[in-house]
Amino acid sequence: MSDASLIDRLLDVVEHDIVPKTADGVRQGNKLFGAAILRKSDRSLIIAETNNEIENPLWHGEIHCLKRFYEMPKAERVDTSDAIFVATHEPCSLCLSAITWAGFDNFYYLFSHEDSRDSFAIPHDLKILKEVFRLDPGGYNAENAYWKSFSIRKLVRELPPADRTRLEARIEAISRRYDALSDTYQASKADNDIPLN
Repeated sequence: MSDASLIDRLLDVVEHDIVPKTADGVRQGNKLFGAAILRKSDRSLIIAETNNEIENPLWHGEIHCLKRFYEMPKAERVDTSDAIFVATHEPCSLCLSAITWAGFDNFYYLFSHEDSRDSFAIPHDLKILKEVFRLDPGGYNAENAYWKSFSIRKLVRELPPADRTRLEARIEAISRRYDALSDTYQASKADNDIPLN
């Protein structure tokens, strides 16, 4: 059964911690992907970050978040097995591998690979999965020996009607914000030198 309080918290983090950083990053020419790490124990935020591909094409939102996490003093971090990883968008193959190598046993995401391709005109995740790994959309193992992944939207659909309606409205409002960020990114992406823009 889905946990409405957890979903509310994840949406809070996206809306209040990731989106502001992403808005700044998009204004600089970066894509609109972001991520955060929370403590499982109390769901408090450890760190939130966003894409920084204009500095390094490997600094996807998730990778940049992990980079910043490991730059923190060890006393401020938790073991990744005691953390929740949240990504605004379903992680690409690079980010899936990084989440795995870092030892997370979970991750949650708001927008799917198909959303990245169709709503945000960034098709690279699915193209790479198909061209390199011969996987069709949804072809990777979403629950495996390393981690279990969760689509926030799917979790919301499992909730009782009142929670479902309320959380779907929250997601719609966040989606409108990402639509605007996408428009900004698409209008300026030719001005940057990100290899796969």
